Amino acid sequence: MNTDFINLTTENLADEHLCCIIRSKKLHPGVEAKRQWLSDRIKEGHVFRKLNVKGCVFIEYAPLETAWVPIVGDNYYYVYCLWVTGTPKGNGYGRELMEYCLTDAKAKGKSGVCMLGAKKQKSWLSNQSFAKKFGFEVVDTTKDGYELLALSFDGTTPEFAPNAKTSKIESQDLTIYYDMQCPYICQYIETIRQYCEVNEVSASFIQVDTLQKAKELPCVFNNWGVFYKGSFETVNLLNEDYLKRILKK
Repeated sequence: MNTDFINLTTENLADEHLCCIIRSKKLHPGVEAKRQWLSDRIKEGHVFRKLNVKGCVFIEYAPLETAWVPIVGDNYYYVYCLWVTGTPKGNGYGRELMEYCLTDAKAKGKSGVCMLGAKKQKSWLSNQSFAKKFGFEVVDTTKDGYELLALSFDGTTPEFAPNAKTSKIESQDLTIYYDMQCPYICQYIETIRQYCEVNEVSASFIQVDTLQKAKELPCVFNNWGVFYKGSFETVNLLNEDYLKRILKK
């Protein structure tokens, strides 16, 4: 098995492939935005570990205290993403990456590791059934069907911040909260913005650009959150068809 993994650092960040599916020889606005976002997060203990190939084999996690999600807890790691797709799939790389995260957490004296899940697997969220094989359990839920999964080493557990369970905002417009953690966000925002302009749909796009804003969000969040008519809809990135379904409500 190829075990040539690389952790991104502030020194190699500019030169390394970021492991998402975007393929472009030209500068891609989403990828460059992600690099900038990572350059600040790495200094906070954010870990991006990837297989040394131009493919989608990576894990991203961070100390929960500095993770841009409305989840609270002491001394945990939060896993944003764990993906293995394409040709590398089926070679045990996902297990290696998860085991690396768990070993790292124990070595640093963490209380455990947590991640966002759902009663039914959602697109754009890491595979929760895979995480449960390592002992992750549901420790908190929302009325929208989202779950907080955690593997505790000492019996303590994190939880969704109370505001994350609100799932309501005053605005009735299509409202999207987003950050630059995912390279796809730039293109999805632009697609939705164009659709709304052409079809005269009132929409607000709110960039989450500080840790405080992320912790105070009125919904669960991994890097994206959608509201319509004042109610929370999804953490899934929206293509045009998905957007049309929401707007029909």
